[in-house]
Amino acid sequence: MTEPTESTEPAEAGDTNAPASPTPPHLDHRAFEAFGMREVDGASIDAAIAEAGDDLVCVFFWGVDCFNCEMAKKAMLANPDPIRALNVHWLHANVYAHPELGRRFGLHGIPVFMFFHKGKKLGRATGWHGHGQFAAAVGNARLKAGGKPLAG
Repeated sequence: MTEPTESTEPAEAGDTNAPASPTPPHLDHRAFEAFGMREVDGASIDAAIAEAGDDLVCVFFWGVDCFNCEMAKKAMLANPDPIRALNVHWLHANVYAHPELGRRFGLHGIPVFMFFHKGKKLGRATGWHGHGQFAAAVGNARLKAGGKPLAG
């Protein structure tokens, strides 16, 4: 008896026996799910920020096939509790799919974590340089939202 072989042919539409293809690593959405990040685009971002009310909003701007974006997601997932403890309202946007967001917010590289409070942009953290840098950016955004001087 011979072992079944895996076909290299594409599965027919509706073929329920076709093996489920795993999500490629550049499409890993586990961080979005783990932190309750809502996906936004150019048409929905302003309403989503407004809906957060008095919460500090962090928009994670990322792109498919962005190595540094994947590294940021992996680092966040590796130690999620300190990220959750920052108590931010998360949104995320794929700027490759929605380039109008990149133009609007002056993004020249990703990942970028941009902070908002009551619709006002408070600042950003460009790249992922570890939890300490991210927590400091969140702290500065909170100070700015409260009209206080920024930490050094």
